Amino acid sequence: MKRQGLIALLTAEVVSLVGSRMSMIALPWFTLVTTGSAARTGIVAFVEMLPYVLACGLGGPLLDRLGHRRVSVAADLGSAAALIAVPVLHAGGQLHFGVLITLIGVVGLLRGLGDTAKRVVFPETVAASGMELTRATSLHDGLGRLATLLGAPLASVLIATLDASTVLAIDAATFLVAGVIVAFLVPGVRRVVAAVTDREAYLPALRAGLAFLRRDRLMLGITLLLFVTNLADAAYGTVLAPFWANDVIGSPVALGALSGVFAVGAVLGNVVFTAIAPRVPRFAVFAVGFLIAGAPRFAILSVADALWVVYVVSFVAGVSISAVNPILGAVSYERVPEHLRARVLGLGQAIGWGGMPLGSLLAGWAVQGFGLNTALLIFGGAYLAVTVLPFVSPTWRQMNRPPAAQNPAPAASAVDPAGAVDPAGAAPAAGAADPAGVSR
Repeated sequence: MKRQGLIALLTAEVVSLVGSRMSMIALPWFTLVTTGSAARTGIVAFVEMLPYVLACGLGGPLLDRLGHRRVSVAADLGSAAALIAVPVLHAGGQLHFGVLITLIGVVGLLRGLGDTAKRVVFPETVAASGMELTRATSLHDGLGRLATLLGAPLASVLIATLDASTVLAIDAATFLVAGVIVAFLVPGVRRVVAAVTDREAYLPALRAGLAFLRRDRLMLGITLLLFVTNLADAAYGTVLAPFWANDVIGSPVALGALSGVFAVGAVLGNVVFTAIAPRVPRFAVFAVGFLIAGAPRFAILSVADALWVVYVVSFVAGVSISAVNPILGAVSYERVPEHLRARVLGLGQAIGWGGMPLGSLLAGWAVQGFGLNTALLIFGGAYLAVTVLPFVSPTWRQMNRPPAAQNPAPAASAVDPAGAVDPAGAAPAAGAADPAGVSR
């Protein structure tokens, strides 16, 4: 069956992402409840994201040598083992804070390698399936939004009825299932210019990806934009929204509902965009969608007294963001030469998501030092400032032109390259961090 490999890959990602969205609620809640500290909640998120970013940025040449599918499988299995240790040790009274951050750091490191590997496998699998690329990236993003729709409310209910550590155990199981599916049902893809990349030294290979990224002004601009928006989204998802749900509302259900209504809007918007993706003007949809989906979510938490108003704004943000990641993914895959994808996509992910650990850390400090409302306005203001930039620079209009017409910097050889990055939250094809919370 022509699309069997793509179906298997998407199935594995949905299973894993449902667990991830559950953990997105459970881990900060677990930390907040067990430590009672917003600052420590931010530290845990920081410790997960820092190794993730480093692995994305530095792991590309290693993935080229070891094989992308092989690394994806190994990373998922290793993540399952590290994450299941958290509830097991907690149940035995052995989960000290130092142990917790060590285990979460290991998960972040393995996730960084695994996610970069999957981003390289994805376009090859799409090409083999015969599906149009923008439509495939939209379908991929829509399934991720559906995972949020299912995972976040389910997590809030399970936390309320059971506990957060049980939800973390479920997430560990989803890592295991995803690894098995990829290992047995996703066929290996051909290795691009394997003879060259196998001979290439690590540092020159890494510099090749960085050089390509620096030469492509659109990709570099997107990456820097995403550095700031992902910083703010990480602050929102790991500290600000959980703190709002705990201290203002007093229930994890409110946090799950916040993510859930965002996901409903994103899924509905994605269904429409998937159908019309090849025909829409990329720049306009991207720029307007990002502007609406960003700063208003922060402002409304600081000023609204009625929950329904908060949820309406979150729903509209979900609809608005639904096309952003697919557009960024398609643009990135089109612009980055095939043999540079692992290192360029990884570097893009590292830079674009580099703000995420910092955002979690700063949010914890901001809430402790200035209070929740001031912290929300600070991060929301930063989001607004950067999402107006695409409207004033002509470089961003290159999104509307087909790859052949964009005349990007010539792709250098595998030994002497140059490159591009995607950002939407990170590396090309990665997409912006889920505004409803940080995703894996």
